[in-house]
Amino acid sequence: MLSQTKQSGITQSLAAVIVRCRWAIIVLFVLLIALLSAFLSQFRIDASADTLLVKNNPLFIKSQLANQRFSPDEFILVAYQPKDGELFSEQTFADITALSADFASLERVSSVTSMLTVPLLSDASVFTSGTDVASLTWQQQQYSPAQMRQLLTDHPIFTDLLLNKAQTAAGIQIVFAPDDKLTELEQQILAIQQITLSQELTKSEQAELDKLQQKADPLRQQLTEQRQQEIEQIAQFTRQVSERADTYTGGAYVVGQHLITMIKSDLITFGLAIAMIIALLLLVIYRSWRWVFFPLFSCAVSVLLTCGLFGLLDIRTTVISANFIALQLILTLAVMIHLLGAYREVARDNPDFTQQQRVSGMLEQKISPCFYATLTTSVGFGSLIFSGIQPVADFGFMMLIAMLITMSVSLLLFPALLSLLKARTETSEFGWLQQGLQQAAMLVKRAPYFIMLTVMLVFCVMATGISRLNVENSFIHYFAKDTLVHQELAFIDQHFGGSTPLDIVITLDPAKSKPDLVISAEQLNQLHLAHAAVNAFEASGSVTSLINFTTLARQLNQDRPLTEYELDTIYKLLSTEVTEQLVGAYLAESPEQVRIATRIQDTTEDLNREQLMQQLNSDLQSVGLAAEDYQLTNLFVLYQDILSRLVDSQVITLGLVYLVLGLVLLFIFRSLKIALIALVPNVLTTLGIIGLIGWLNIPLDLMTITIAAIAMGIAVDDTIHFLHTYLQQPAEDAISTTFQHTGLAIVYTSVIIATGFAVFGFSDFLPSVYFGILTAAAMLMALCTNISILPAMLQRFVLVAKQPDAGQ
Repeated sequence: MLSQTKQSGITQSLAAVIVRCRWAIIVLFVLLIALLSAFLSQFRIDASADTLLVKNNPLFIKSQLANQRFSPDEFILVAYQPKDGELFSEQTFADITALSADFASLERVSSVTSMLTVPLLSDASVFTSGTDVASLTWQQQQYSPAQMRQLLTDHPIFTDLLLNKAQTAAGIQIVFAPDDKLTELEQQILAIQQITLSQELTKSEQAELDKLQQKADPLRQQLTEQRQQEIEQIAQFTRQVSERADTYTGGAYVVGQHLITMIKSDLITFGLAIAMIIALLLLVIYRSWRWVFFPLFSCAVSVLLTCGLFGLLDIRTTVISANFIALQLILTLAVMIHLLGAYREVARDNPDFTQQQRVSGMLEQKISPCFYATLTTSVGFGSLIFSGIQPVADFGFMMLIAMLITMSVSLLLFPALLSLLKARTETSEFGWLQQGLQQAAMLVKRAPYFIMLTVMLVFCVMATGISRLNVENSFIHYFAKDTLVHQELAFIDQHFGGSTPLDIVITLDPAKSKPDLVISAEQLNQLHLAHAAVNAFEASGSVTSLINFTTLARQLNQDRPLTEYELDTIYKLLSTEVTEQLVGAYLAESPEQVRIATRIQDTTEDLNREQLMQQLNSDLQSVGLAAEDYQLTNLFVLYQDILSRLVDSQVITLGLVYLVLGLVLLFIFRSLKIALIALVPNVLTTLGIIGLIGWLNIPLDLMTITIAAIAMGIAVDDTIHFLHTYLQQPAEDAISTTFQHTGLAIVYTSVIIATGFAVFGFSDFLPSVYFGILTAAAMLMALCTNISILPAMLQRFVLVAKQPDAGQ
């Protein structure tokens, strides 16, 4: 590290250059704002389910291949529940007919299916009498309500799909036609991605994949916008029956659309709320409108430049990274509060200084610690890149870019703007707060060991909550229980066969096949055992496969078994009419495979996904299937794969951030002892916040896993500022002077950041609630450790007088 004299010379030169070139800096930022503002309209939010998955994960690719092979249609399910409790009535039939007609009018809709449009069979004679099965619907036969009840009671195919078991609600399935061009592009994309299952892509293959992705992207964006419009139109249609019935909407992509709407709303609502709270706090603290306007203006410039750059580079925010705006706003403000504290101190100590001299004095004091503070914050976020979870890594990368912009605005634009103002007399700091900090300093001097032991004990007790961490979560639980979104999703989950799809794809033994049959009796028996194993779980909702046809056949045949040829006839008659548009295909050829489609009920009490997966594999193998004979696919498997990575990812991320921050602190201060002391309050803060997550029984998810690294990245700023001031002071006055000057800025930044993040506690999106509240708690913990155990350790173990070359 350079000596203090040389460091001082460098900082003085930098400060002078910034002040002297203030107009050039302002013009440069004006040009950047003008340039990047043009790309703001291209800044996008992507909340599709795919953004929560690891796209280069073999499980993801295999699931996409299975979905493509069995090609289930894209659909939305609208549940209709009469308020008078009577489902089978002429009024219900009239409402479902009217709603179906409205839904069919939507541009992309290819079909609308309900209990009124499917063939309902009363006995097996229809297969030998020449009756047209397709004509046996309510629409053509006008069955009475009593007949409909009889025909649909415990129906093995339509129960949980078109009406619930309790027969209190009916489902209307709206099937959408695919975009042929997008479907073709996605098939080509998947064909290239499939190569990665066995080998790495060549440069030409990767280039072709990138080219295809670029072609598909505008079509996907257009589809997302169209889906949003369709959901809004469906909501308008269902309001027509709101006096007679409650309606609930669900489907594979409905959650993603709700997420986009909620995230956009949160960005606007809580962004404005945080700005207002910050403005109020700045006005209370500094009692001057100039110290409200200029910090907020600089924060706005940081966010604008970042969003514009993300738009230019096509970097999209997801569910995980949606709060980066609030995060960057508050981080930018934290740097400026330290700068303002130094500016006001210079102004009070040197009232005759010109404005440019005051700004130079501010930069000479704070340019080094502010630079190093933003550097260490970047390290905290950068550690997320190595989490092993793609959306979390993307968030870390986005915040690295945001921190570079924050550093530039805070250390260049903000001082340049300040140098244009007129010098004024600055207000004094709050006397009661200074007295409180001085009392804390005196306590540190008198009882450093007592403080160290007390703080260590408290945080160690909190850290024991780590043993209580769990990763159980679901998409439904992302929304507050009193929201319409949660109520709709929970109703569909509980009454219509679950929410999260899980498919079991079984490869049949070709030696047991019969060429003239869809499936042989021996193969059907194996499938029956596997179907029963899946259906046995409490969390299994709708479970459908070829077995549902055998069950229907037995019902129609007075519970007498049919031959494999009779079953084959029933499947061929019914499958093309109804089932493929309801749940997709059950059978595929070359290789010959069958599919068991189930949906897991996310609202099942004490649902343990990892245990369910392990038990399901064990049960399937116990009924005679070898591990290589079947494959578990679809969203449930992918989501569980992400959840299973969280704990390991948390350990890797924290271990990495401890190591890298330790090295950065060693580089800054050129002292192993000081670097280790600086790590202590931050390690305690991260362990404390993770322990708090465990004690509060908040599940680890893709957002809460980022809290510890974020907290350490932010909290270490205060540590660096405290150490920088402490190491500049004579030994006898170091603690008191540091508390008097830097202590105030630490309190201000911690309070403002905690208050700003706490606003997210009012969100209806629970990951945002946890993110905000836990980050606020982490900042308060960091405040406590930075003004207690940090100065206590410095007082006891560091002799300032023996460190003339201590860094800045």
